Amino acid sequence: MTPSIPALALPSGQMVPVLGQGTWHMGDGDDARAREVASLRHGLDLGMTLIDTAEMYGDGASERVVGEAIRARREHAFVVSKVLPQHASPQGIRAACERSLHHLGIERLDLYLLHWREKDTQLPEVIATFEALKAEGRIAAWGVSNFDVADMKELLAVPGGDQVAVNQVLYSLAHRGVEFDLLPWCQANGIGVMAYSPFDEGRLLRHEGLARFAQARHLSAAQVALAFVLARRGVMAIPKAASADHTRENRDALTIQFSTQDLSALDAMFPPPRQKMPLEMI
Repeated sequence: MTPSIPALALPSGQMVPVLGQGTWHMGDGDDARAREVASLRHGLDLGMTLIDTAEMYGDGASERVVGEAIRARREHAFVVSKVLPQHASPQGIRAACERSLHHLGIERLDLYLLHWREKDTQLPEVIATFEALKAEGRIAAWGVSNFDVADMKELLAVPGGDQVAVNQVLYSLAHRGVEFDLLPWCQANGIGVMAYSPFDEGRLLRHEGLARFAQARHLSAAQVALAFVLARRGVMAIPKAASADHTRENRDALTIQFSTQDLSALDAMFPPPRQKMPLEMI
């Protein structure tokens, strides 16, 4: 029997597995749809019930793939979607939420995120609308994506802002800037960090030094990259898998533990931040 995946408690009381599934670029081509659905379903079988998508991904195509994958299995999936900042008005958020629910074929999102913030984004309006959607049962919890420390502090100063559950950010061996201040700040404030693109859009899988490090430990580069992120307290990861085999490989990364020497070797290849860095995004 496959051991259960460790879970992170959100402020809402929801328990979310620390390892989930990403869907960026899923739905981009009909020829891959069956494989993508099968990969997501295999992930559900392995306990990777957290599935992340967004209205931006293929203009709803990714959400439709997720909807097909979770059909008849809704109770086993924790579904996350995101609203674009250009829709971040009360009317725009509501309309976007309803579109996402329709694409997914579900009645409620488990977590709904503001995809990123633009200069004219009115945080009080966003929070009030998210809270109203919670009260109406259309979403269970809400959060943000691509928010730096200053953004998070401003968010928490707005009435209702303390209900933020998650900040989804770029985090990988190749992009460690959040370790300097954002990750510790979120940990101190009980806000989950959801790491997107933990493989750096596949570039880490082709990194020669990481490949040698992994091979010496009878691991794949993907497993090392994923295990590094998952070792951080309060962090969830949402890697994309191209096949059921890749999904299983991701799942097995949960069993990896690094020695002090391992971590020193990874730091030598991918130096941690020594000062504040601008928040990176993809």
